[in-house]
Amino acid sequence: MENDIDKVLLPFQKKWIEDESKLKIWEKSRRIGASWTEALNAVLHSMIENGTSTYYMSYNKDMTRQFIDDCVFWCRNLQIAAIELGEEIIRREDEDFTVFRIRFASGCVIEALPSRAYSLRSKQGRIVLDEAAFTDEFTEVIKAGLALLIWGGSLTILSSHNGDDNPFNLLVKDIREGKEKGWSIHRVTFLEAVEQGLYRRICLKSKPRKEWDSEEEKEWIAEIRGIYKDNVEEELDVIPRRAGTKYFPRAMLDQCIDAGVELVRLNCRDDFMWERVEKREKFVRSWFMTEAAPILRSLEGRVFFGQDFARSGDLSFIWLAEEATLKDLDTRLLFELRNVPYDQQWQIIQLIVETVKEFGGMALDGRGNGQALAEIASQQYPGSAVCVMPSRPWYAEWFPKLKGRIESREWIIPDDEYILGDFGAVSYKNGVPMIVDRVSDRTKAEGGAGGARHGDGAIGAVLCLHAWMECSALAAPVVVPGTRSRANMFRGY
Repeated sequence: MENDIDKVLLPFQKKWIEDESKLKIWEKSRRIGASWTEALNAVLHSMIENGTSTYYMSYNKDMTRQFIDDCVFWCRNLQIAAIELGEEIIRREDEDFTVFRIRFASGCVIEALPSRAYSLRSKQGRIVLDEAAFTDEFTEVIKAGLALLIWGGSLTILSSHNGDDNPFNLLVKDIREGKEKGWSIHRVTFLEAVEQGLYRRICLKSKPRKEWDSEEEKEWIAEIRGIYKDNVEEELDVIPRRAGTKYFPRAMLDQCIDAGVELVRLNCRDDFMWERVEKREKFVRSWFMTEAAPILRSLEGRVFFGQDFARSGDLSFIWLAEEATLKDLDTRLLFELRNVPYDQQWQIIQLIVETVKEFGGMALDGRGNGQALAEIASQQYPGSAVCVMPSRPWYAEWFPKLKGRIESREWIIPDDEYILGDFGAVSYKNGVPMIVDRVSDRTKAEGGAGGARHGDGAIGAVLCLHAWMECSALAAPVVVPGTRSRANMFRGY
């Protein structure tokens, strides 16, 4: 059996399996089969009499399920019979989670759990934390895992990098500097894996099997590195990205500037919300018909927009674009609303939909007080109003999509220093592009352009892109009868 495994594993994978350290960590590239290798390790420890159970944790359900599938693969190839294979939903007051489990005749188990410290309660055995840099409770899980070592077992960590200020990288640095004792550390880059036979192994597994060719290997390497583009050093070369790096360099933004994009601003007095409803509605309608309606009526394609909501302090920002073709979205009009009451923000949304010739969809910031606005929009425009709860995973998914269009000059940005400053507020934090620092207060310009900003324009832009990509294939909006009569829904909110 050992000889068969040796033939399957690459040198760096074999080295990992042979390392029986109680504390070990794998600083790794993507796409090198690290989790697949650890699945074999788990099976080898669980299949034998007096073996050790393995408790695998990762940051999402798909990874935990895939790990169990990899374990099943190894069980079949090693001709090991598991006496139980299944999943169980554990219900807690704050959340439910799924446990995937393989039980062996030895009495040991392999369980795939959510990466939460409470998952380790009453557990004894091998703790494996995969893609640790992306887990929300890294520090808590490590503390819980180390506490379990009192009763035996081991703690194993595998991860690619997620920024140089991430707790995973800080632990790696402490180990290398000798501040953390007792750890065995492995580091494998993508190119090192290729040099040790990764592409040759892929050729052997291809169907139909293909012969290894050095030129094709070079082309494959270039293709994989091209996929990761700006993130290649972190994803493949195992070099964590420096914290605070600007996500949208000014030179990149400058190539997309179009002075023809219109920007309208509405800055309401503090006492405006106490005006009579009819007076507020009349004022906003007059402002809208003068400033925005002529532009909106000129648009022939479907219109999409995203709103980064705020009531006071920050801007409530609407980024509106027109679908020029099925593959192109062109920015046409931006709204900056400061200190505008809820009722009037809802009024402006309705006026946009009523004024354009063809409405495609909207994505609204549903955090905090914005949730009420997003909810009523979803009710009136079912299927064409998306409520978005921006979070780390959402930023990680959607900002790269926006950056890709900007890099390809497929996104229009207005020639406005405040908007450009909003994009400049997007930086890496723990490897994820986010609004990191509030843009400093500026001297107020005409129309309220200055004041405190918090990357509002950048969030509006990415929400607009979200609306287009999520709603463009949906049917035309259906207005729910009676919903508009709730014009005063926010009064007293």
